[in-house]
Amino acid sequence: MRRRPDKLGKPADEKPRVMQETSHEKAQQRPYVKILIRLAVDLGIVYLCIPFTVRLFPRIMYHAVFSHVARVPLFADLSRPGDLDLNHTVNLYLSPEEGITLGIWHTVPDSLWQKAQGKGLEWYQQTLQNGAPVIIYLHGNGGTRGAGHRVGLVNVLSAAGFHVLALDYRGFGDSSGEPTEAGLTTDALYLYQWVKARSGSSLVILWGHSLGTGVATNTALELQEQGVTVDGVILEGAFSNIRQAGASHPFTMFYRKFPYFEYFFLDTISENKVVFPNDENMRKLRSPLLILHAEDDHIIPFHMGQELFEIAQQSRNSEKSVRMVPFEGSHGYRHNGLYQEPRLPAIIKQFVQSLNM
Repeated sequence: MRRRPDKLGKPADEKPRVMQETSHEKAQQRPYVKILIRLAVDLGIVYLCIPFTVRLFPRIMYHAVFSHVARVPLFADLSRPGDLDLNHTVNLYLSPEEGITLGIWHTVPDSLWQKAQGKGLEWYQQTLQNGAPVIIYLHGNGGTRGAGHRVGLVNVLSAAGFHVLALDYRGFGDSSGEPTEAGLTTDALYLYQWVKARSGSSLVILWGHSLGTGVATNTALELQEQGVTVDGVILEGAFSNIRQAGASHPFTMFYRKFPYFEYFFLDTISENKVVFPNDENMRKLRSPLLILHAEDDHIIPFHMGQELFEIAQQSRNSEKSVRMVPFEGSHGYRHNGLYQEPRLPAIIKQFVQSLNM
């Protein structure tokens, strides 16, 4: 039997083509929707598992704080600083305690570049008595003393007329052992005493960056308790304490609203016996202090540097011994780029000159 056409001349039981095409498109979209749903579920499971994993395995936060396993730059021979454009630098190894060996670079002032060629460790040690100020550089977590921004700063300070001794703490770079807060402080303390024994009347200054600011203030305070006042302390990108630094770190931004955030993450840091209490140290420290901080620091918020500056000012009778230099965010220095600031050599020289007054 022939089907009766409708008013448009089409068979009555024939569906409109538009409806057929729409159904076909929906069928094609279903697999993508399922994939997106599955991906969202998987990400949600991972998100929920991370806090419990961190709590069950506190060692994870230990590695997150120190990040010493990451060797940057890769495949660099740290015993050959000349390969990293430090051709007026000698590599040496010191042992602060049995079983621990520290890799250290000594870079002389740029004015001694030509004389330094081909010289050995004995010559470098003798130059420490030439009257040029000595800066002990204490780097942050992750990588080695050969990281690009660290080498960049060493070159800037050398060009400005300073000796620079940069070490890799225990467990970092080519240094042996495992890092702990007490261990890093011991390493810096030993290097300071080693330098003082060879530098005559030259000024010796501690420069800490990021995690190294905690090492610097711990070391300076321990020396102060021994009756020794460090000539000067420079803090670059400093945090108030490691707990607050952890709470402000970019990684934890995804968990700050998570129930029991402090229990899962911050308490775990404390259980690893890592504190680095810069804020508490500021209340006791009496060494002249210079704080450098970029306003766009994405790792350690600028307000932490301000907080330390205010604590140091309030705890001292003289504001002249404490200074803070902010760097506008428009420069884009962030956490590791202050060595690129053209004014930096003049800022450091002015601070060092004030130590002689």
